[in-house]
Amino acid sequence: PDGAKAEPPGPSAIDLGAQSGRWAAFQERHRLSCEEAARLLLDAYEYRGLVKHTGGCHCGAVRFEVWASADLHVFNCNCSICTKKQNRHFIVPASRFKLLKGADNLTTYTFNTHRAQHTFCKTCGVQSFYTPRSNPDGYGIAPHCLDDGTVQTIITEDINGKEWEKAVKEHKTIRDMSKP
Repeated sequence: PDGAKAEPPGPSAIDLGAQSGRWAAFQERHRLSCEEAARLLLDAYEYRGLVKHTGGCHCGAVRFEVWASADLHVFNCNCSICTKKQNRHFIVPASRFKLLKGADNLTTYTFNTHRAQHTFCKTCGVQSFYTPRSNPDGYGIAPHCLDDGTVQTIITEDINGKEWEKAVKEHKTIRDMSKP
C-alpha cells in the first residue's frame, strides 16, 4: 500500500541481486525449498574435485556413499587391531559420508580408550567403515569395500599405530586432518 515501508530483509536473508530471478526459477523448476537449493549449491562447491564413491559390506546389508578424491590416500596402520584386521583406510569428514542402509545391522567393537568405534555388519562381519580415534568426527573408509569404477589410484602411507600418541603428534598428514 501507499506510504508503507518495505521491511528490511531478516538476518538470514541474502540479496541475490540480478540472480534472484534465476534462483526463484531454479527452486520452482526443481521443487526445492530455499534451504534445499542452498544445500545443492554448497555441496557442489564444497565437493568440487571429489567423486561420489559407493560401497558396503559383503552381504549387502550395509551400504554407504562417501565423497572423496578419485585418488585415495590410504593409511596402513600397525596397531594391534589394524594389523589383525588388515584395516587399511582413508579418512573423510562426517559431512562427506552417508549411511544409505543397514544402521540396524551394524554392531560396534571398542577397546582401550573406546574412542575408535569399530563398526561392522552383524551378518557377514565386514567392517566397511569405522570412526577412527585420530578423527572421531570423521570416518575411516575401507577402500576395498568401495564399488568398482570410481577409484583411480591408491597411495598407501604407513602409520606407527603401536606408538599412537607419538605417531599422531609427528605424522603430518594425520596432524593436519585433526586441525579445525
